[in-house]
Amino acid sequence: MDTRTDAEVLIGGKVYTLSGYEGEEYFQKVASYINNKMAEYNKIDSFKKLSLDYQNVLLQINIADDYFKSKKQIDLLEEEIKAKEKELYDLKHELISYQIKIENMEKNVKNLNADLNENAKKIIRLETELKESKKNS
Repeated sequence: MDTRTDAEVLIGGKVYTLSGYEGEEYFQKVASYINNKMAEYNKIDSFKKLSLDYQNVLLQINIADDYFKSKKQIDLLEEEIKAKEKELYDLKHELISYQIKIENMEKNVKNLNADLNENAKKIIRLETELKESKKNS
């Protein structure tokens, strides 16, 4: 397992130490996301009038909303990927089926050409025999 990382981040003007298996860059990204959310809501006058507890709960609800919307989008994209993979699988099998049919048709054409050549030789031979039998008669 990877080593644990500790990183100091600035959230809402306060320094926090985050710890986990992700890199420091990831922790900074998380802190930046939270700071941006806080800045977004601090622009709203009615938000500023709420108590700090309500502000925190509202931020938590909105972050959770972002999470669930992102999760739903990921689920939809994963379903789309599965559908595309199935379609690709079906198309590959259809392609293989057509390739087999083409190979069989090519063999059939080859056999028909061989038969055609044999028949052409027979015709020439029979015509020759016919000419010779007319000469002899």
